[in-house]
Amino acid sequence: MVVKVYGPDCGSGKRVIACLIEKGIEFEVVDVDLFKGENKTPEYLKLQPFGVLPVIQDGDYTLYESRAIIRYYAEKYKSQGTELLGKTIDEKGLVEQWLEVEAHNFQPPLYDLVVRLLFPSEFGITPDPKSIKENEEKLAHVLDVYEDRLSKSKYLAGDTFSLADLSHIPFIQYLMVKRMGKEYMIRDRKHVSTWWDDISNRPSWKKVLQLYPALV
Repeated sequence: MVVKVYGPDCGSGKRVIACLIEKGIEFEVVDVDLFKGENKTPEYLKLQPFGVLPVIQDGDYTLYESRAIIRYYAEKYKSQGTELLGKTIDEKGLVEQWLEVEAHNFQPPLYDLVVRLLFPSEFGITPDPKSIKENEEKLAHVLDVYEDRLSKSKYLAGDTFSLADLSHIPFIQYLMVKRMGKEYMIRDRKHVSTWWDDISNRPSWKKVLQLYPALV
């Protein structure tokens, strides 16, 4: 059964696509234009009542929230493709820990920066220097924690690539966009920079960027 992915051309959608490629799962995409309000149509809201991207349909099964989706496929197809959940209970615990850190500590300030610096007109936002500064400081603190962690292990949850790393890729890619002017936040941290070069050069992410080119 081919997995149908609604709204792949957004950060969270790319997170799902990267996971499906890592697991060798066949998929097709349905474009949903956020800026045209296609995520608020009655048809889409039947799939995702909050109007958020992405959603997957797998036969009669529908699932939304990108991190729930990648957990689901990593578990459902754990015997094929890349092992993304950890092999032992301790490894799985660390993967879950860093997924939670990404969701609650890393993404919120970075998402705010992306919206304010890359898409203010699309979201009807006037860039606020105070908010930008506050979120940059929050993100810097998180990245300092990452720098310490990555000085001790190759990846966030240990020495093998996992969902914990994969989940970060789409939004760090936004951070590296030249007109964001924030690339130094990665490059000034030696271990974070090395980690980023590793995970962003995975064949799965290169394939995602072939399908949906990154902003420059």
